[in-house]
Amino acid sequence: MEEEMLHSINAMRTMEIIDINTGRKLGFIKDIKIDCNENKIVSIILQGEEKGWFSKGDDIEILWNNISKIGIDVLLVDLEDINNILSIH
Repeated sequence: MEEEMLHSINAMRTMEIIDINTGRKLGFIKDIKIDCNENKIVSIILQGEEKGWFSKGDDIEILWNNISKIGIDVLLVDLEDINNILSIH
């Protein structure tokens, strides 16, 4: 029998987000969007890259259905389709 893995939102915020296609480290979860009517997570939001001393890039929103695997300390996402990435200002 397979053991069920449960993760708290707090624990997920410490997991590194990695694109499975490129191996690129994308950062850490900044926020999560939840659909309260459907009782499910819609997307995760990552902080944008820093562009300089006083400016940051747009936050990045990754749709929940693009998450391939949640491990102990890493969250793997499939960003092969660039349309699944949304920039948030």
